[in-house]
This record gives sequence, structure tokens and C-alpha cells, in this order.
Amino acid sequence: MSPVSVISLPSDLCLPTSFIDRSGRELNPLHITIPNLGMCRKGKLMTCASMSMSLTTAVSDDAVIRRRGDFHSNIWDDDFIQSLSAPYGEPSYRERAERLVGEVKKLFNSMSEEDGELITPLNDLIQRLWMVDSVERLGIDRHFKNEIKSALDHVYSYWSEKGIGCGRESVVTDLNSTALGFRTLRLRGYDVSADVLNHFKNQSGQFACTLKQTEDQIRAVLNLYRASLIAFPGEKVMDEAETFSAKYLKEALQKIPVSSLSREIDDVLEYGWHTYLPRLEARNYMDVFGQDTENSESYMKTQKLLELAKLEFNIFHALQKRELEYLVRWWKGSGSPHMTFCRHRHVEYYTLASCIAFEPQHSGFRLGFAKACHIITVLDDMYDTFGTLDELELFTAAIKRWDPSATECLPEYMKGVYMIVYNTVNEMSQEADKAQGRDTLNYCRQAWEEYIDAYMQEAKWIASGEVPTFEEYYENGKVSSAHRISALQPILTTDIPFPEHVLKEVDIPSKLNDLASAVLRLRGDTRCYQADRARGEEASCISCYMKDNPGTSEEDALNHINAMISDVIKGLNWELLKPNSSVPISAKKHAFDISRAFHYGYKYRDGYSVANIETKSLVKRTVIDPVTL
Repeated sequence: MSPVSVISLPSDLCLPTSFIDRSGRELNPLHITIPNLGMCRKGKLMTCASMSMSLTTAVSDDAVIRRRGDFHSNIWDDDFIQSLSAPYGEPSYRERAERLVGEVKKLFNSMSEEDGELITPLNDLIQRLWMVDSVERLGIDRHFKNEIKSALDHVYSYWSEKGIGCGRESVVTDLNSTALGFRTLRLRGYDVSADVLNHFKNQSGQFACTLKQTEDQIRAVLNLYRASLIAFPGEKVMDEAETFSAKYLKEALQKIPVSSLSREIDDVLEYGWHTYLPRLEARNYMDVFGQDTENSESYMKTQKLLELAKLEFNIFHALQKRELEYLVRWWKGSGSPHMTFCRHRHVEYYTLASCIAFEPQHSGFRLGFAKACHIITVLDDMYDTFGTLDELELFTAAIKRWDPSATECLPEYMKGVYMIVYNTVNEMSQEADKAQGRDTLNYCRQAWEEYIDAYMQEAKWIASGEVPTFEEYYENGKVSSAHRISALQPILTTDIPFPEHVLKEVDIPSKLNDLASAVLRLRGDTRCYQADRARGEEASCISCYMKDNPGTSEEDALNHINAMISDVIKGLNWELLKPNSSVPISAKKHAFDISRAFHYGYKYRDGYSVANIETKSLVKRTVIDPVTL
């Protein structure tokens, strides 16, 4: 392999003095700064007049001209992580939380002992639903699995094709109870049909409400909106419910005063469900929960739930600090700080993991996800920008050999990258072997090889400037999205058993993995395609769709992709929640929630390249700052 990439430069450029390569041979100088120019992998210069993510070209130590994305550096340095205080790790806080857990369990149990005042046959269903919904939104439901099942079994026993009323003896069904019941039951795997919502349409077949917007009515429509987001494919009534309720709630916000209700509506409209990560929702919901409670008994109930939620949030915060300190030591010890060509977002990835899995025992999942995603980002930047095609082919072959001696043929910078992949995948496999009781390395290696092959294919497209067909790009892109390898080893380290028949429903060839990968590829491309194109990466879902459909505009392509995302999410909901499945929701939940986590990162922009705005806010709100007790 030649030690230098030969490129054609305009004759009027002024170049520095001579340059010496590793062999001592004098070369023509190539250390240049070219305003508004990018470098494609074939070495052709191209104009990038309006780059949304700037690109620089520089000569590396081995005299190879390389492209670099102009990404900001790591914003969470070691000193800052070490400086974080975490007083809530003391035993006294855990003891107080355990006492509150016992008290809340008594609240659940008391609902089956009707006292004629708070719990009656006319409100027993909505009271149970409120309790279940509250502990879920506050992020404390893991303590009450048996109580939740008992409460929902009771509600489901009175479920009808027309829905439910507030209580088992209610004469008529109502929208609020039915919408909240539908959402809560469906999320727990109960078989409930969306057709139940048709009974709340008017004679014209439209959802409608009275002109006077009371708080009860607004809350009913809010729960209708929340229910509509848990849609399965082909449920037209769910689309209609979403359209109606979103419009109604936006109009209501213009009329009602700022309050806990208006803030709750704001949050739900902003994040929906698929991008509303559980720990972020818990943190936001603590700010509004119980503020409109009227009677003293209800106030005492909400205060117990709220105090437990805040304690749990802060106790986990203390664990997060310890895990972050470990993660930073790993990052430094792996040699990652010397990899200056790539993004370093290990703290951000850890944040995503801790927002979807905050059970204390799932430390291996959180740290494994952060490590895997850091490696994926290093490889992404190496294959997309920094590496030459010849180097990438050598690296791809070395990965398949899976032997440290394979690094002998690699450039110096790639040796470090290879070893962090090799060591980390092996270490995570050892953890997975202990959790699952069987060898997992060869299976996981195969997943990594397929992922690297997909990257290699994209590197070839970049090098040639080729824009493939949409189908060819999309199928390869689902693999290169890295959803599979970011999920596979982390979920295998959990205490959830994954025998072969269960793993097939989560990993390949499952629809769940395929659809989760599709969401990541499609949404990622809508957020990244302009910056990628500016860096010389022409192929994207948008460009490939436009090539396959001559005459379509960029806006047409984006509309098509967004419609695909909506359909894919419905399919993904079905794969997670389909009733009577042989695989429990708990076995599929982590892989599903990883899709939600990645989707959040692309909600506003490419939050992995530009991590100092919304992503930074997420880190601060869910990892850095405890909640005030």
C-alpha cells in the first residue's frame, strides 16, 4: 500500500515547504487549508459552499491526506466527573425508600378494600389505573410488579368492547377511563382492540368534545393522545385519535393558564412516547405531579409517591456517579483520548442507557451499551472520513481474523482502534457468558463482522461517489445503523435469560431488530444527510429515493421517509406488545428501548455530532443534577 494518497490540486495554490515521510523520502507538501472545500475518498476536490457540518483536511503523521469532521470535543472531562457529589448513596436514604415502598404497597392493597369514601364501585377502576399510571411515569414501577398485575387484572375483568367507566358499576363508559385503561393495558401486553375508541365518536364519525374546555375534558383528551401513540399497524382510528387530540391540546394550551396541567401537556406533545425516555419522563413528571390534588387523603397519597420517586431518582444518581467514574477510567485506559479523529460521546451514551434501564442490577447493560456505542462512533468516523479505502479493507480483514497479531499489517492509528474493539468485545462476552451460562463470543463476533462489512460497503460508495438504489442502501444501512451490535451484548449481560428461541425474537432474524434498525437508519439520515453530503458522502435514504424516483424533490423524499418512520414505529410497537406472545415483553424491552434512546438523539438534530445542546441538557437533567427533595 502506498504511504501517500495522490490528489490533484489547483495549480495556483501556494504550498508549504517540503515534507518527509516515514521512509525519509522527500514528498510534495500537502498540509493545506482550503476554504469551502471538502475531500472525497477518491481525492477529488469538491465545493461545499453551505456546509452544515464543516470539514477539514490535514496531512497525518504518515503523510496521508485525510478528511476530518469538524466535531466538538468531549465536554465531560475527568475532573468534572470526579467533582460530582453524590450524598444519596448513604444507607439512610435506601432505608427510607424501602419504608416508602412498603407504604405504597399498602396503598395498592387498600384499593381492594373499599371503604365507601375514597374507593367505591363507581371509581375503583380509574383509581387503580391512576395508581399504575403514576408509578410508571414516576419511574418507580419496578417495586410494584405484583400490585400492578393485580390492579390491571381487576380492570381488565370489566373491560368491554365499549370500554369502561370510572368504576365497575358505572352506567356509562367514559373517554378518560377508557383511554387511560387502553394505554395502560396495552403497554402491559393485554389484548385490547383500538376499535373501542370508535365508541367515542359523534354521529358524523368524528372525535368531538364540548366547546367548554373543562379540566376533566382536557385530561381525557390528553389520555386519548397518549393512548393513540401506542398504535399498531392498520389501526386507522388511532391515527384519527392522534390528529384530533393533538389539535385539541394545542388549542387548549392557548386558552388555559400556565399550570401543572399545561406543563404536562407541553411535555407530552413535545416528546410523545417513542422519544420520551423513561428517566427523563420521571424527572419531568416530578415537577407537576400532585400539584392539583384537592382533598387531604389524595394529597397524602401523592406525597408518598412523590417522595419515593425523588429518593429513588437520587439514590440511582449516586450509582450513576460510580459507574461514570468507571467508564471514564475505561475510556482513558483504552487509549481513546489519543484517537483525535473521532467524536467522544461515551458520557452521552451512558446517559441514554441510564434513561432506559435504571434498575440498579443492570449496571452491565448500561456500561456495555456505552462502551459499544463509543466503539461504534470511533469506527463510524474512521470508515466515513479518516481512513483510506486501502486501510479500511485491511482493517475489515483483520477484524475477521480476530487475533491481535492481525494488527501488524495495520497503520499505527488503526492498531489502537483494533485493540479496543478486540478487548471490549471479548470482555463483554465474558460477562454475557456468566449471565447466560453459555459461550456467546462467536455469535457476537459474527454480528460485529456483518456490521463492519456494511461499513466497508458504505466506504466503497463514498470512494466511488456512487448512489445505490434505495433498497440496496436501506438494507445495508439497517446493518450499519449499529442497532444490533449496540443492543446484543449489553442485553446478554442482564439477569434476563435469553435461550435461543427468545434471542431469535430480539436479535436477527426478528422483525423487532429489523424495525428498530430501520427507525435508526431512516431518522438518522433525515438528520445527517446534509452534513454527510457536505463531507462527500452522497448516499443517503434521501438521495437514493430521489435517484429511484426522478423528478421528486428533497421535500418529497423527506415526507416519504417520515411516513416510513411512522409506519415502522407502529410495527415496532406490535413486535414489543403483541398479545399472547411466547416471548415476554421484559425480554424484548431493552432492545426496543435502545431504539427509543437512539431516536431521542436524533429528535432535533444529529445529537451525537452536536452534543452540546439538547443532548447536553439530557445529561444534566438525568445524570449530573439530583432532584431537590
